Amino acid sequence: MNYNLIKKERNQENNKKAWKSKLFPLILVLAISFSLGYLLAVYNYSAEGKIFSHLKANGEVSEHFNSSLYWQTWHTIKNEHIDRNTIDEKEMFYGSLRGMTQSIDDPYTVFLDPEDVKEFMDDLSGSFEGIGAEVGIRDDMVTIIAPLSGMPADKAGLRSGDKIYAIDDTSTINMSLNEAVRKIRGEKDTEVVLTIIREGRDQPFEVSITRGTIVIESVSWEKRDDDIYLIKISNFHQDTVSLLNKAILEILNNNPKGIVLDLRNNPGGYLDTAIDVASEWVAEGPILIEQLSDGKKNEYFAQGLARLKDIETIILVNQGSASGSEIVAGALRDYKQALVVGEQTFGKGSVQNLKPLLDGSSLKITVATWFTPGGDYINEKGIEPDIEVERSFEDFENERDPQMDKAIELLLAK
Repeated sequence: MNYNLIKKERNQENNKKAWKSKLFPLILVLAISFSLGYLLAVYNYSAEGKIFSHLKANGEVSEHFNSSLYWQTWHTIKNEHIDRNTIDEKEMFYGSLRGMTQSIDDPYTVFLDPEDVKEFMDDLSGSFEGIGAEVGIRDDMVTIIAPLSGMPADKAGLRSGDKIYAIDDTSTINMSLNEAVRKIRGEKDTEVVLTIIREGRDQPFEVSITRGTIVIESVSWEKRDDDIYLIKISNFHQDTVSLLNKAILEILNNNPKGIVLDLRNNPGGYLDTAIDVASEWVAEGPILIEQLSDGKKNEYFAQGLARLKDIETIILVNQGSASGSEIVAGALRDYKQALVVGEQTFGKGSVQNLKPLLDGSSLKITVATWFTPGGDYINEKGIEPDIEVERSFEDFENERDPQMDKAIELLLAK
């Protein structure tokens, strides 16, 4: 359940040009994937040479790429490995593509086989089986980014920032994010044991979690007796805009004293959904500025709704607030539409595209970095809150929420 900032096509005219610029072909990976898939089928060295000679002649493969070395390795394994009769060719081929993405040292660029793609899309739809926690790679370790409220991981006591040292006694050292996710996931009512390293504790400890069916509505809201509305957005998913619209219609009919927008443990999701959410507070101007590898910049503008722009708003964030939630918090902060309260956010300032490949696999590839409207590049550093309020382990244990308390205090004082 890795967290992402994924693009999907928008209908607005002012973004068509920007989206077209993203639809460039993945020449290197697609060419290699097609070529290797074809070559695996025919096992013909002559054909291999012709294919790669053509790719090199057209500048699609570096002159330093030695196709014969790849095939020498492939055939040596197939012919000489002690377990050669049980080797899964498909997995060996997919493994070579995973290795290609891992070699560029970007944890957000990954090869997804068809099963991975299904799991990834299940995540974005809000329904899957597992423990209910978003995970990612931080400081070269598999890390809990956000345990989802009320889900098995949350009930078992996992916290944002927990490092997963082992999964069912299998070390996660050098384990890819996709492999870790696959091991953590599983059928409901089955058990997984995670060995956790937590800041402030001297020794790793084990947490046993019974998996469940995770069905999440990404937006919830409630009206307090003091006329303050609490809006919790857990992810920027397919249902977010429609659910937020229902909340806004109710809020506008009740003349609230203020809004607390809770983005804690929100790991992100769709880019355009984050822009739509921010546009309910920001009337005009860019929500974020995107920079491509060639230096070109694209601005993604507010959609002109801004139905909540005149309502006092506090945003709550913590280290589990990443990606899309940082876009929203950064935009509302820069336009002075909200105060940000809580703890420093995760710091994910990159954008990925999901590119389908020939056999139902996909490449999730980093295509851009982004800045807040005020030019703040938050990657690896996060967003610092306007008012810092920690929520300690003891607060969690005793169900205290000083961050929410501070937000309510600030709104009641206005």
